[in-house]
Amino acid sequence: MPFFQTAPELPHPFHADRVLKGYLARVLPPDVHRAIVPEIEAMGDLTGGELYALQQEDRENLPRLVQWDAWGNRVDRVELTPLWKRAQRIAAERGLVATAYERKHGALSRVHQFALVYLFHPSSDIYTCPLAMTDGAAKTLITHQAHALVERALPRLTSRDPARAWTSGQWMTERTGGSDVGTSEAIARQVNGQWRLDGTKWFTSAVTAEMALTLGRPEGSRPGGKGLALFYVETHDAAGRSLIQVNRLKDKLGTRKLPTAELTLDGTPAIPVIGLENGVKAITPMLTITRTWNGICAAGEIARAIALARDYARRRQAFGAALSDKPLHVETFADQVAEAEAAFHLAFRAAELLGREEAREASAAELALLRLVTPLSKLGTARQAMSIVPEVVEVFAGAGYVEDTGIPRLLRDAQVLPIWEGTTNVLSLDALRAIAHGGALEALSAEVKATAQELRSAPLQRVGREAASAVDHAAGWLQERLAKGPAALEAGARGVALTLARAYSASLLCRQAQWSIDRERDGRSQAAAVRFASHGLDRLVDGDPAAAALADDRPMPL
Repeated sequence: MPFFQTAPELPHPFHADRVLKGYLARVLPPDVHRAIVPEIEAMGDLTGGELYALQQEDRENLPRLVQWDAWGNRVDRVELTPLWKRAQRIAAERGLVATAYERKHGALSRVHQFALVYLFHPSSDIYTCPLAMTDGAAKTLITHQAHALVERALPRLTSRDPARAWTSGQWMTERTGGSDVGTSEAIARQVNGQWRLDGTKWFTSAVTAEMALTLGRPEGSRPGGKGLALFYVETHDAAGRSLIQVNRLKDKLGTRKLPTAELTLDGTPAIPVIGLENGVKAITPMLTITRTWNGICAAGEIARAIALARDYARRRQAFGAALSDKPLHVETFADQVAEAEAAFHLAFRAAELLGREEAREASAAELALLRLVTPLSKLGTARQAMSIVPEVVEVFAGAGYVEDTGIPRLLRDAQVLPIWEGTTNVLSLDALRAIAHGGALEALSAEVKATAQELRSAPLQRVGREAASAVDHAAGWLQERLAKGPAALEAGARGVALTLARAYSASLLCRQAQWSIDRERDGRSQAAAVRFASHGLDRLVDGDPAAAALADDRPMPL
């Protein structure tokens, strides 16, 4: 009989996820655990069964833009794929946005929500993108106490009824740039008492949404980001006619199920959310939410890649033994598992802090910490995804490069994680701003040192001390660079952010590992913590005077 390689099978996303189960057992009080774990288990049933199967069947389908109907009317309708239509319904019914706002479990409602999201994301082909922006829009309208808009939109944004539920877009990027939105060209004008927007939005990832929050410059306002205002728009009028023009769908490297579009606003009705200036600052609550989603989705995507590769390694025979028994594979794969476990705890710590802030249970130190951990979680987990997923593809060798195995999608979709909602460098600068605001670095340092003091296992104590030392080094480095001016500080921002992200991740992993030793008599999380720390926590480097010459290929005198 000729040989045919057995394909990997996806184990149950919840039952087989030791990290998620252990985390929930540690952070949830027994009554909350009993209440929500069956719901999370059911999400695992769905995403590891029906939705995963549909994802494989739907692999070659793409969204389609229909600009005109048969009679020449411009309709600008996007036809979604079967997977996305099913994901849309599941997301509403299972409360992937609603759970956070129902707040049945107080400060732990975000943990509840994001445990569902973590399991849902890898089988949804990035339907989590519009959900993240929907959650962010709800948070932004509530934060700014935009009462009329809250009354109109919030019940729809948080509805569990698929026929009533809305999603929201976040339209910031224009041809002038993504991260530097201060150069935006969209103009807002008042016409007969109604604000209207004109301009092009170059990259909008929720073009099928019923509403959006977007930036526009009121006519005559000052240049730069402070002259922009935050506006609420709806995409269709009461008769169902489109109020935006969809120029084209983007042909992207990954996230191909997600209909990302280039839009023209031509007199589109809009309502100011809060004032007529400081729009970039006004949209910050949305960015806090979407960056938290980005971290959770990165952790979920990593977990899916690890699960498939682990199963495949048990099935793949090479040189007389299963791949899972080969010492070199074991060493290489253990490195990825350790990084994955650290990424999980960093992402969910951001969710915990967000939940405490929303429940009004956060201390001043925790509020400051949230401002820092949000960018750290987003950038740290995204970088880990880009390190881990390529290694996982390599486990499959040639099969990992073949489209109909489904493995290449993991790699393509992971690439968006360090780009969306702020690149690594942009997030590093945001981390510096959070530190400059005061209290954040002190809060992170205090938590890392307190955790180190609580550890009783000798290997964990060593990792705890290393994490505290890395944080101290970052703090001292910042003080030194402050004296050298903003250029020196900016040049080292990435090293500072990655050091803090990795040190904090190590500390969080140690906390979980000590609990696992005490309660479960299991040393796997400890092994992950030790291995993760061995990869290096401190990523600070001194400034290189040759950097500019290398970057711009300039002559450099010796």
